[in-house]
Amino acid sequence: MRIAIIQFPGSNCERETILAVKRAEMEPVEFLWNQSKEELANFAGYIIVGGFSYEDRSRSGAIAALDPIMQVIREQSELGKPVLGICNGAQILVETGLVPGLENHKIGMALTDNKRVRDGQVLGTGFYNAWVNMRLADEYQYNAFTRYLTPLNVLHIPVAHGEGRFVIPPALLEEIKVHGLGVFQYCDANGRIIDEFPVNPNGSVNNIAAVSNKSGNVMAMMPHPERTTNGDAIFQSMRDHIAKGHVERVDPLQYFPRSPTITQYNAPQSAHELIVDLMITDNQAVSVENALNHLGIPAKIKRQVHWEIECDAKAYEKIIQSGVLFNDRKEVALNVSDVKSTHAASFLVRAQEDILGQQKKQMLEHHFDIQGVRAIRHSVLWHIAEEKVAEQVINSHIIFNPYAHDCYYY
Repeated sequence: MRIAIIQFPGSNCERETILAVKRAEMEPVEFLWNQSKEELANFAGYIIVGGFSYEDRSRSGAIAALDPIMQVIREQSELGKPVLGICNGAQILVETGLVPGLENHKIGMALTDNKRVRDGQVLGTGFYNAWVNMRLADEYQYNAFTRYLTPLNVLHIPVAHGEGRFVIPPALLEEIKVHGLGVFQYCDANGRIIDEFPVNPNGSVNNIAAVSNKSGNVMAMMPHPERTTNGDAIFQSMRDHIAKGHVERVDPLQYFPRSPTITQYNAPQSAHELIVDLMITDNQAVSVENALNHLGIPAKIKRQVHWEIECDAKAYEKIIQSGVLFNDRKEVALNVSDVKSTHAASFLVRAQEDILGQQKKQMLEHHFDIQGVRAIRHSVLWHIAEEKVAEQVINSHIIFNPYAHDCYYY
């Protein structure tokens, strides 16, 4: 059984994955994103490894999800072949719509910024590296990756990610629960599902650690089962699924995603707008532009950071002097009116929970003793030089995921 170990620029977990596949008595074959796509049909299964594809530019998995190789993997998955995405691989599967499996593989959920909150305090955001526990959900789907496990088996395995929080609309979450597609959940050492850090390491809805499609042959998992023999049962299950050769034919999930509504951004009257631009090359913008160009979308992209700060003038001056919101050695603050007048189409993208903005406010209050800050909100400004391609850029989902972000015309 030959298993393709799919790697993109920035993937870094291929060695551990190869060893796990070998322990399950399958044959791993490294497969790079730029190899001949036609060769993919010759494999029995696929694992998209962890790491940081394209350095997580724009957001984790967004650029790799648009690569032509993912269209081939989608086609092979429809033949019943198993596809496992681990960590960054999970993010890629979510961004391609391969999980949870809506009609025409529409995007229906997001994997977004971790949040570690306890008693109303933001303990941390971003990358988190630790050992956690997970187990099968009580009502789990018996699928290509669960044959050797029950909810009584608590797996102690590592996590290492910055954007591992599953965000799922309530209606879709209920359908996922009905079909058992939230296959694995974070738990404590005794198997108890406790929705609190550190048991839930990233704030994922319903403590979800992995989601599968309705056919049961595609799974997106944030923890790293390949890094320990504790996760070997997942790969052994994959092997037996292939040996059985059964193709499950099912209808897609019923949830129908709505098109995102984009409205005009208007800053609160009491707010200061701070727009931050890099003095050096912005590799995130370059990578997004290159990905769009490969899709045949001739877009010129510029990216800036936007802060919306509600406070009085005295507190605002202290915030600027603190250096918390930008680094004046490599970044520069811009005049808002100049930014609005120099681009054909501009979009402001803000995380719906905006944990980063909350964390910065907390830091300014607790570490710099700056009082009177009512709110700080973090966003990213995406500027498109050609208005005629703006709709194509939005529809590609490369600059925002509607289940994790709000988007505004700026």
